Amino acid sequence: MKVLFEDKFIIIVEKPASVLSEPGDGEDIVTMASNHVCKPCYLVHRLDRNTGGAVVLSKMQKATGKLSEAIQKREFEKEYLAVIKGVPEEAEGIYKDLLFKDSQKNKTFVVKRERKGVKEASLEYKVLSTAEHPEHGKISLIRVKLHTGRTHQIRVQFASRKMPLLGDGKYGSRDNHCETALWSNRLAFKHPITGENIEVKSMPPEEYPWNIFDIENL
Repeated sequence: MKVLFEDKFIIIVEKPASVLSEPGDGEDIVTMASNHVCKPCYLVHRLDRNTGGAVVLSKMQKATGKLSEAIQKREFEKEYLAVIKGVPEEAEGIYKDLLFKDSQKNKTFVVKRERKGVKEASLEYKVLSTAEHPEHGKISLIRVKLHTGRTHQIRVQFASRKMPLLGDGKYGSRDNHCETALWSNRLAFKHPITGENIEVKSMPPEEYPWNIFDIENL
């Protein structure tokens, strides 16, 4: 387990893709971190099972509550890297949608009107690089900053615009050669106890599809 930051209050680790965020059917990052620090760790925010990268856990409930509050107030910056099929019309921009989560299908949909269970979702993106893929045509490496934290938000907002993330069969990708190409790249927030400004970065592994791009020089 790669540790990106640790003190007596919190620990930030790099979750491998395919590892669960919390205890369930398979290896999970909470148990891995708890074994590392020899005490219970508490999950502050989730990453989908097939999404890797930086994730914060707390070592005490007091820190958990303050971090959760910071996330709700949008004082907790989350940035992701993703590889999508196609190229957005604009090199950078903001996507806003209304999302509805179908809990039975564990899938989120973009809808046109507000109704019970519908939540507003917002993110901003920037195209970092494009490449020609032998099977999928143009693909893009993008950086995404979340304004809201909805279930499968990045995946569904790009898929609804016919730009699914590579490897994301659930939302329309025909590429089954990789996990969903989404990585928690940067976290920035104020330490819940000390008030220190914390910033960490995590880079995707040198494997497909990330190795198509010059990730090291981002």
